Amino acid sequence: MAGLSSGAYTEPELRARRILLIGGQQTGKSSGGNTILGKQVFPEEVTSDSGACRGEVFGWIVTVVDTPGLGWGDGEMDADQPQESADPWNLSSGVLLCSPGPHVILLVLSVSQPLTENRMKILETHLEGLGRGVWRHTIVLFTGVDALGEGGCLESHIIEGGKPLQHLVERCGNRYYGLDNTRPRERTQVQELMLKVEEVVEQNHGWFLEVDSNYRTRNNLMWNVAVEAERSVVESWHFQEMPMYIPPPRELRMILLGWKGVGKSLAGNTMLGFQGFDVGKQTEVSLRRQSQVSGRRVTVVDTPGWGWWSVKQTSLRVKRETRRAAELLHPGPHALLLVLPVVSSLTSRKRYVLENHMEKIFGTQWSQYTLVLFTCGDWLRGLGYSIEEHIQRGGKELVKLLETCGNDYHVLDSKSPEGHKQVPELLNKVEEIIAHNATAPYLYIEVNEESVGRTESPGCATCNLQ
Repeated sequence: MAGLSSGAYTEPELRARRILLIGGQQTGKSSGGNTILGKQVFPEEVTSDSGACRGEVFGWIVTVVDTPGLGWGDGEMDADQPQESADPWNLSSGVLLCSPGPHVILLVLSVSQPLTENRMKILETHLEGLGRGVWRHTIVLFTGVDALGEGGCLESHIIEGGKPLQHLVERCGNRYYGLDNTRPRERTQVQELMLKVEEVVEQNHGWFLEVDSNYRTRNNLMWNVAVEAERSVVESWHFQEMPMYIPPPRELRMILLGWKGVGKSLAGNTMLGFQGFDVGKQTEVSLRRQSQVSGRRVTVVDTPGWGWWSVKQTSLRVKRETRRAAELLHPGPHALLLVLPVVSSLTSRKRYVLENHMEKIFGTQWSQYTLVLFTCGDWLRGLGYSIEEHIQRGGKELVKLLETCGNDYHVLDSKSPEGHKQVPELLNKVEEIIAHNATAPYLYIEVNEESVGRTESPGCATCNLQ
């Protein structure tokens, strides 16, 4: 029976990780293995037999196993191209090279090959044959991402790829990554991939996948030797000195929204803890950045600013970019952060424009996912006001906006050296919104191009108010 191994396998000294590459024919598995290891070890031609290679990758001892491509059987491959073997034994031998079990399976898909219903079922059949918990250990690895072009993104590819691709990504827990094998010396992408691998290991409490007995019985003796060797290593550790469980980072996906020049980019940098967004110049396109913050994996998208006085004042390009921000957070954002500078007064017209933008772009349910994020907290600090006092002084329009958003709000002082200490509380409030929306924890945005139409207050050092 398929199950999990008998010992937690975090290997604090060696940090060994076993990665199994599985995919269809001509999807770039061998090239991907070479990119991960940083050296040419797998022949980049037709793979007829499984092969394994080990190397040190950013502090991990990584064993990568390449396997022959699975036959699609749909006649869609180029007849002039040599076909890779689909012999189940070749796949089994690849699994054996990962004995006693892979930590992560990279399901390799080429962005240039459409995923049909038939191909999806073939992949599901082979993966589910490995073991009952296989999906918890699987990441979709997209290759050929250079074909997406300069402005392309994986999220758009997944959406445009149709239901079979979306279904497969969802079965893998929406874990995916894009690897550009034409840039093997670009090691940052490999480092990011290894961090995702490590997240999978942590989410599985350090366990590797113990594969189904059908695979083990082919080489039962070799398999048992490998399992027993690993168990002896595990049992030699002093578990009382190590945490038995490392909680996985909670993923929080957020979009920064609002008028031009209200401090969205600076707020995003404060949340992330590094300079991920350019400050001091106008944001032209939606940008996504990610960081580990207070035990969470935080993904933030910065967006171009809206017009201050009407939805019509906001160009169609900006509306589309704002809509695209949701695509960058597939399958959807957990929270919409509506950024307001505390130095700006809110009139009835301004409130109407903000709410109209939100509804036009994100639909009628926008308010239940929205938190008002006040910026320019240094201005309040200088006056000695609390944010609650500011709200009372802000007038009825500000109170109405907050009530519409369920009174979810937070203030950031990005200029203070202690500004980063305000971020954990903000993330706690986002998690409260997720809990409140328990049956629909994120805002699903259907891609629909058609749905995507100045203040009197003095400026400050943080904002660039018009």
